[in-house]
Amino acid sequence: MKRAVDIVVLSDIHLGTYGCRAKELLHYLTSINPKKLILNGDIVDIWQFRKNYFPDSHLQVLKYIFDLAYGGCEVVYITGNHDEMLRKFGKMQFGNIVLNNRLLLDLDGKKTWVFHGDVFDASIQHSKWLAKLGGWGYDALIRINNMVNWGLEKMGREKYSLSRRIKNSVKKAVKFISDFEETASELAIENGYDYVVCGHIHQPQIREVRNKKGTCTYLNSGDWIESLSALEYHDGKWKIFFYEKEKPDAQTYPDDMRFRVSIEDLLNNILKGDA
Repeated sequence: MKRAVDIVVLSDIHLGTYGCRAKELLHYLTSINPKKLILNGDIVDIWQFRKNYFPDSHLQVLKYIFDLAYGGCEVVYITGNHDEMLRKFGKMQFGNIVLNNRLLLDLDGKKTWVFHGDVFDASIQHSKWLAKLGGWGYDALIRINNMVNWGLEKMGREKYSLSRRIKNSVKKAVKFISDFEETASELAIENGYDYVVCGHIHQPQIREVRNKKGTCTYLNSGDWIESLSALEYHDGKWKIFFYEKEKPDAQTYPDDMRFRVSIEDLLNNILKGDA
C-alpha cells in the first residue's frame, strides 16, 4: 500500500553523476502516492553530463516521474544551477508537468516560496568555472567515498561521509550554510512568506527563523547523494524523510512503462537546445 502524501519536495538528485543514489530514490518514489511532486533543482546534472554514463537506474527515475504525471500527480520542475540550461525556456507546461524557475503556493493559508537557492551562491554568480570545477571535485570525492564505504561495510563498520566531515570542519563552509539559511529566511520574511523552501546546499533542514520584522519557517530538502532526504507536506505539517532511517517497503515497479516518449531522445534534445 503506497503512503499518501500531499506534497513531496526533492532536490539535488544529480542524475548522470556517479554519486547519484538513483536506486534508493526510485524505491522511495514507488512507496508514496503524492498529489504534487516538486523537483527543486539539480535533478539532471547537465554540468557533468556524460553520454557514456547515464545508467538504466537513472533513466528509470525519470520514467517513473513521467509516469506519476501521467497518473495525475502534478509535477513541478524548478531549475537549479546544474540544470540551468532549462532556464532559457522560462515557464512551460506539458500536461501535468510544469517547468519554472520558482513556485509560489498557498498551503493552508500560509504563503510558500519555493526556489533552488543558487542565486545566493557568489561562486556561481561570479565564477561559474570555479563552481563547475568544484562540482567535478565533489563527484570525484563521492566516488572515493563510495569505495571507502564499500570497504567499511565489508568490515562490518558504519559508513563514513568524507565530504560532510570536510564541510563540518571548515569554518567557511559552516558559515556559508548558516549565511545561506539566514539570507533566504530574511528575504522570505521581508516579502511576507511563511515558508521558504530551498535546495542547493545539500543540508536537510526545517527551522523557524525570527528577526525584528517577523518569522518564517526555513526548509531544505537536502540531496540524493549523501543525505537521501526529501521534504514531505501532509495534513498541514512538514517533515524531513530520511531514506536510511525510514526505508519504505519495497514496491513493484512495472517494466511496461506507460510513458511512450524516449527519455534518451528528450535528454539529447535538451542538451542540443531543441526541446
